[in-house]
Amino acid sequence: MPISTSTIYSVASYRYPAQFPPYVWDALWSRERDANIMLPHALKCSEKEQLDGQSWIVCTTQLNAHFPSVDFILSCTEGPLGNYPIFIFSNIPSSQLTESYANPRLREMARELHRLVPSQRVFSVFAPESLTFMFAHWWCELTGISPARDPEYYAATFSHCTRSSIINRRMTYIPGMSYNIRIAVEKDQAAIARLCKAFAATSEPFLLSDEGAWREAGMLIRNEQIWVHEISEGGCAVDIASIVAYTRNSDHVSAITKVYTNPKWRKRGCAERLVRAVTQHLLRTKDSVVLYVSHGNPAAKVYNKVGFVGLRRNAEQFEGVDRWLELGFDRRSTILGHW
Repeated sequence: MPISTSTIYSVASYRYPAQFPPYVWDALWSRERDANIMLPHALKCSEKEQLDGQSWIVCTTQLNAHFPSVDFILSCTEGPLGNYPIFIFSNIPSSQLTESYANPRLREMARELHRLVPSQRVFSVFAPESLTFMFAHWWCELTGISPARDPEYYAATFSHCTRSSIINRRMTYIPGMSYNIRIAVEKDQAAIARLCKAFAATSEPFLLSDEGAWREAGMLIRNEQIWVHEISEGGCAVDIASIVAYTRNSDHVSAITKVYTNPKWRKRGCAERLVRAVTQHLLRTKDSVVLYVSHGNPAAKVYNKVGFVGLRRNAEQFEGVDRWLELGFDRRSTILGHW
């Protein structure tokens, strides 16, 4: 049932997660899967203790005389390829969250962010759908910056796969084809860079230059965060058909963040075969593997076959399967980052 619309709330900001009070970490860890967009990066930042260009805003409500309850956490941070969007994590399940509760709190968080960073830093916001709309409304009102011409940069379902949901099916063998699935190594960098650039080309406006794609491929390989599906047909030279990357890892959760198949090798089951192999690998040590899949993306059928839940118009049956939305702001008034 919806939560009470208590008015006793406050907003605090932090330069780096090492400053977080224990109850903020408790909120992130207690919803580790839902916090995947933020928790792994917070852990990395905490290890480094002090980093420039990072802002974190926490909204809490005083429900009793003890520790406050964390409502929302906002991050304004940067990654290896540039500034990240504004991310917002909710410590309250979407089914229990009302507009009357969230709206005034997000307004105060927008005000605090406006105090902390230049307006042009905020090029987009990514959060559960209703929170994105509310925050974007207040941000536009505070700054006078309009939404982008095509503001919906990314509309997706947040799904997960566990040991109990994974589907370990044997796929049909195609005569004349040979396959090999493995973790990527240094000699794969050029091929992976090409596929990373092609993947980014489907994710307007977050495109990659040749240099950016080369850097990303090298980083993923060095961190052992990308696998490849090799393929050969009729005894010809081996080619890398598909890649799967996973880059947001915490104690019990990993996220698949990039899946791409060379158009030359599509409709041969490469993506399903590779996603299943990587998911099985991750579930040996993790409780959940999560991913975002854009609405209308045919790949949803692949993820469903692997065992990612809530992708067949039945999202309401699974806790934590939510609609997320990234809205962009006018690119003439903002500086685009990358994620």
